[in-house]
Amino acid sequence: MAMIQNQLPRLVSDPTGRSLGLDLPPGALSGPADAPYLWSGHGAAGPAAWSALRPAARTAGLLPVLLGGERGLDAWELAPERMSDPADHDADEVLADLWEYYAASEIPEAERDARVTAAVEDLFGRQPEYREIVAPFTAGWPGLAPAQFLTTDPDGAAATVAEMLTEPGFWLADARPALVRARRSADIPAVIGWGGPLNHENDVARLCAVLRSWEDRFGARVVALTFDQLVVSVAAPPRTLEEAEAVAAEHFAFCPDNITQGSGATATLREYAEKALLDTPVWTFWWD
Repeated sequence: MAMIQNQLPRLVSDPTGRSLGLDLPPGALSGPADAPYLWSGHGAAGPAAWSALRPAARTAGLLPVLLGGERGLDAWELAPERMSDPADHDADEVLADLWEYYAASEIPEAERDARVTAAVEDLFGRQPEYREIVAPFTAGWPGLAPAQFLTTDPDGAAATVAEMLTEPGFWLADARPALVRARRSADIPAVIGWGGPLNHENDVARLCAVLRSWEDRFGARVVALTFDQLVVSVAAPPRTLEEAEAVAAEHFAFCPDNITQGSGATATLREYAEKALLDTPVWTFWWD
């Protein structure tokens, strides 16, 4: 990754970050003492935190992100040294590889254990077949969705989403504020060595290449991470069902659990596109 000067060590002697134009709450650094990769606050961020952290991008090359969930960072097993550079990967190639890998892992109906199928259907009802799930893209990976026209500032959209998600009663109300040395929001998971998608992809930098592409095509920004979830703001979401279905194919390759382990209302790409993507300014991903 093209790196910028690391200003995080300055927070050792200046914990509030005043020399960087910040006023940080109590927090801690993660990573080697001479090269930390993350600052995170001890307490909940609150709706005002994102706007307070935004100047760090200009003054120190540090980008904001929210860290949520009940697990402390010590349980996240962050490993930035294991990640490659997102710039070394092509988004279309990454998604095509993941799409084909999932398709190849699908067990043909004739080879399935009827007892297992019956047990699953008893618990969850009839499960759609692979061709039903990926329709209308049964011929294979359809390629990247077209870019959307930006009418909203992506950073402003990210701030709006972050403020909303940290309001009392919302699911990230207790999320902690954090700063990461990164040039692009899309690179944050790789910079900190996040392992949320570990059961799907060992090198999160490959997924960061996709996030970079979403930044360019949809004005996306990484807003929050938990142990196994990723939240992305979207300044230019798909506006038609056809556009949403094209994006849904990318989401299926990026995080199949969003569809295959979602609710019955979003168990196929078509349903997911309509219910979870159409005019939706927030994309959330969860890996089992």
